[in-house]
Order: sequence, then C-alpha cells, then structure tokens
Amino acid sequence: MQHFSIAQEFYSEGTILDVKEFGNGNINDTYLATTNSTKDPLFVLQRINTHVFKQPKLIMQNMRIFTEHMRKRASEEELLWEIPQVLHARNGQDYYVDSNGDFWRAISYVKGAKSFDTIRDINHAREVGHALGTFQYLISDLSTDQLADTLEGFHITPRYLQQFDHAFSQNGHKKNAEVKYCLDFVEQRRNFAHTLEQAREQGKLQLRVMHGDPKVNNVMIDEATGRAISIVDLDTVKPGLIHYDIGDCMRSGCNPLGEDAEDWEAVHFDPEIGTAILEGYLTQARHFLTEADYEYLFDSVRLLTFELGIRFFADYLAGDVYFKVKHPEHNLQRALVQFKLTESIEAHEADIRNIIGKTAELAK
Repeated sequence: MQHFSIAQEFYSEGTILDVKEFGNGNINDTYLATTNSTKDPLFVLQRINTHVFKQPKLIMQNMRIFTEHMRKRASEEELLWEIPQVLHARNGQDYYVDSNGDFWRAISYVKGAKSFDTIRDINHAREVGHALGTFQYLISDLSTDQLADTLEGFHITPRYLQQFDHAFSQNGHKKNAEVKYCLDFVEQRRNFAHTLEQAREQGKLQLRVMHGDPKVNNVMIDEATGRAISIVDLDTVKPGLIHYDIGDCMRSGCNPLGEDAEDWEAVHFDPEIGTAILEGYLTQARHFLTEADYEYLFDSVRLLTFELGIRFFADYLAGDVYFKVKHPEHNLQRALVQFKLTESIEAHEADIRNIIGKTAELAK
C-alpha cells in the first residue's frame, strides 16, 4: 500500500487505481501508476537510488532545464518528439521525500509507444539510431555550464579501471576459469581505457550535453507508425562526451542476444544492425559532428562495451553493491557478455570503420 500512498502524492485530482513494477532498470525502482483520469490515466513513478545519485535534487534541476530547452527546440524544428513531463507533487515540489527518507519523482507516460530490450529488425535499429541523433541534436546548443554533474566520473573509463583495481585488491580471492578470463581480458586492454579521455584532454573531443544511457530499451517506439518518438531514463543527462552515447547505443543494439545472455560465448557484434543504427544516427548527428568526432567513433563502440564489462566485473568482485542482481553470479555473467562482445567488435574493426566511413559520406 505504500506505493499507492506515494503515487497519490503526485495525483490530487482523483484516485490511484493500481501501482505495479515497470521496466527492468538496473538502478532505480520504477512503477507504472494507473489513475481514474480519462485524459492521462497513466504516469511513471520512480524511487531514485540515492546510493548512486547522491544529489537527486540536482537531477530534477537538470531535468527542468534540458526538457524545457528540448521542448522549445522541437517546437521550432517542428519535430514529432515526445519529451517526458515532470509532474509536481502536492507539496509544490517536483519530487517527494517519504518518511523513510526515500526520494520519489513522477513523470508523464509516453502514450501509444513501447520499448524493446533488443533490436527487432533493421528498421527498428535505424529508428534507435535516429532517436539518439534527434536527442543529441535538440540539446546540441545547450551549454554544459547550465547543467550540474550529477554523477561524477560516469563513463570516465580510467576511473572504472581504478575501481576495478580496488575491488580486486579487496576481493581477488575469487578464482575460477571465468574470473581468470575476465582478469586477463582487462589486463590486456588496460592502456586502451584512456583513449577517449586522452582525446578530450588534448582538445580533440569537446564536452557536450549527453544522455548517458541510450540503451535500446530506453528508446520509445510509436506502436502505430514504428517510428522512434522519445528517449526516456533521463537521470544521467549531464556534461560529457557524446561518444559515450553512440558507443553505448551501438553496444546495446548490436548484441542480438542482449546484456543477460546466458550463453555468453555465443555473443557477437552484428554489423548489419550496426550499419542501420549509424545510418539513423547520422541523419541528425551530421549537423553537429566534427571531423575529430568521426575519427573516434569506432573507439567509442569498443571502449563503452569494454567499460561496462569492467563495471559489471568490479561490482561482482565488490559484492554486488551497484547493479541489481537476480543471482550471485549475475554480474560475472554480465561482464562475460560484454567482454565477448568487445572481442567481436575488435574482430570486426575493419568492417565497422568501413561502415562509419560509408554512412558518414551518405549523411554529408
């Protein structure tokens, strides 16, 4: 019943009829609330994980700023793009803190659309890429100075490497064939972890506003048209490198077996899906990408996949303190999937660079 009372704090016009778990996010607890409203009967209720997002009020501040900016840009550009609306609580704030100190917020539900955990077909892949390109395009002229860094170190791969080293120093006694595979894998690619950050420090890549988590299942697809109409899960929108976004999108989309594949040795990168995602992405991203941005696209795909593997593996060693898990070996299994995908990306380097070159020329 607690969830009903929390949901009621964000709906003063009537009655909450139902609250049920929604989605499969790894960080926050998300619920879908059903009301007796005839106009907008559904909204999304979330309990923010304050162990991860230590300053949730800044998340809401960021969200107000960039959603207003995107809404204005989308209107000016006459783009059919849904931007989730932050709902106010009865206390007048755009959040609610319960008696346990838990931080809650509510956002509008994107009607007539749904998301998918993996790519369904080539058209879906193209729409996922187009969605990310559209999102980045709408915030491409928003100064990073206007947004707080709500998750310091997020997607800074060298920092995750440091966290991994610390977790290993504390819990390196866990040894079996799969753990040894992961340890060797990280060690062989240790120097590669610095690639994007070095490019930023050298001035080749610039800080911009990024989504931070543009996975396939965060792209909302209109059920009537099959077109992408929104990207959700906006807690990680902050200053960063847009390469983190396209790398993460490709990592998520080009693995047909998904992040939780049980047969990790069968995981592979699908070049056809990769081509479609990049085609869709560059229809919009061509408006703001620089020559240097293009140069680091392959590195971003390889690095973001490797990075998530490091994060899963470090969390496994540390005792599963960050990601939600369904069983004791879950984070190890996830790490193996990402490392195997990294291997496949490396094996397809020539193909992927060729795809980037061809789609870039078509987009110009």
